[in-house]
Amino acid sequence: MSKVDLSLILPAYNEGLIFEDNVLKVVDVLKKTRKSWEIIFVEDKSTDSTKKVIQKLINQIPLTRAIFHKNNEGRGKSVADGIKTAKGEICGYLDVDLEVSPSYIPLFVKEVERGSDLAVGKRFYEGEGIKTIPRFLASKTYALAVKSLLNCSIEDTEAGYKFFRRSKILPLIKKTKSKHWFWDTEICVVSDRENLNISQVPVLFKRRNDKKSTVRLVPDTIDYVKNLIRLKFQIANFKYQTNNKY
Repeated sequence: MSKVDLSLILPAYNEGLIFEDNVLKVVDVLKKTRKSWEIIFVEDKSTDSTKKVIQKLINQIPLTRAIFHKNNEGRGKSVADGIKTAKGEICGYLDVDLEVSPSYIPLFVKEVERGSDLAVGKRFYEGEGIKTIPRFLASKTYALAVKSLLNCSIEDTEAGYKFFRRSKILPLIKKTKSKHWFWDTEICVVSDRENLNISQVPVLFKRRNDKKSTVRLVPDTIDYVKNLIRLKFQIANFKYQTNNKY
């Protein structure tokens, strides 16, 4: 493969009927970036037709390839595996349900080109009234917990829209422990602690009511709490040396 400017990782697990259409929307945005790009699907042992759709897409769309997990590994592990195999110095990922539009991709790429090591989406909610309130409140409550417990300056660690300077983020991936949804928070906290140049980009969140979430409310909430405590303990006990390595 020739030089790649941008690697986009699309983690996929039970993505449903409009997965193919959403991928095509992403491809359409990438084609307009004037960058050389690749898409890396990371299929996390889905129980629906997601794997077959990905196989179809990589046969039809140049510059796409896939990693197929033999077991369900988790969203964080999927993203990390994609970054490790990426060929572009700029790499990023987004949730392919497109609750945050792929139209933001060029903006995130520009942030990294301007010097950011990590560009993080900061979601705002608009136009859906009462339906967005529970998610908005949950997001804000979690952000306060991350800030107070882990002293992290990033306001929305859980937004599934992050772009990296690959050479800076690769060493930090080794320091993350979570393989699941908490990986988003952990990579943000570690990046913040390592004094990476971080930008936060406002993005509009539009909830999809036709897609069943893969988040499991009770077990995932328990997992988040355990990981917050674990990471706080880890930071407190290992601490950071003068060069911020732990």
